[in-house]
Amino acid sequence: MIIDKLNDYEIILASHSPRRQQLLQELGLKFEVVTREYSETYPEGLGGEEIARYVAHEKAASFKNEISYNEIVIAADTIVWCNNRVLGKPVNRNDAARILKEISGNTHEVITGVSLLSQSKQFTFSDSTKVTFDSLSDEEIYYYIERYRPYDKAGAYGIQEWIGIVACSHIDGSYFNVVGLPVQKLYKELQRFLLIE
Repeated sequence: MIIDKLNDYEIILASHSPRRQQLLQELGLKFEVVTREYSETYPEGLGGEEIARYVAHEKAASFKNEISYNEIVIAADTIVWCNNRVLGKPVNRNDAARILKEISGNTHEVITGVSLLSQSKQFTFSDSTKVTFDSLSDEEIYYYIERYRPYDKAGAYGIQEWIGIVACSHIDGSYFNVVGLPVQKLYKELQRFLLIE
C-alpha cells in the first residue's frame, strides 16, 4: 500500500499550518514539520493557479541542497482568488472586514499549490475549489473576526469555523482544499511521484 511505501521515507512538511498538519496525520503519513520564513512574492502577470504553484514550488525548492536521498518535502501555498485578484491574509481587523465584505454574497476560488521535492526530482500541482458565500451583515462579519481572529488565513476565513457553517452555501470541488490541503489529490500525486524516475 502507498502509505506503507511513503512511510519508508522521511517526509518533511514545510508548513506551520495546524490544519495541514492535521490533514496529513489523517492521511496516515508520518512527517516532521520544518518551517522557515518565506517571501511569498511572485512575478507580475500570473493568474490564480500559476501564483499558488509558483509559491509552492519556491518553498519546496529552498530545501533542494539540504535533503538526503530518502527525504521528501511537501510544500503548499493556498490563495483566495476573487474578482481576478488575490485576497491574502489580513493584516488587521479592518483588512479582515474588507476581505470578508468582498467575498460576502459572492463566489471565489480557493487554490492550493503543492510541490513535492526529493533529491532527484520536483513536481508541482494545484487544486481549485469554487466557494459561494451568502451575504453577510457587518454584525456577522465582526462577530466572526472578534471571536476567531482569522489573521493567519488566506481570504480571512476558515471554512471549518463559524463563518463557513453559517455562510457557505455551495462548494464545487474539494472541501479539504479549502481547509488548506487537497489531500485526495495529494495522495494520488504522491503515488505518481514515487513512480517517476
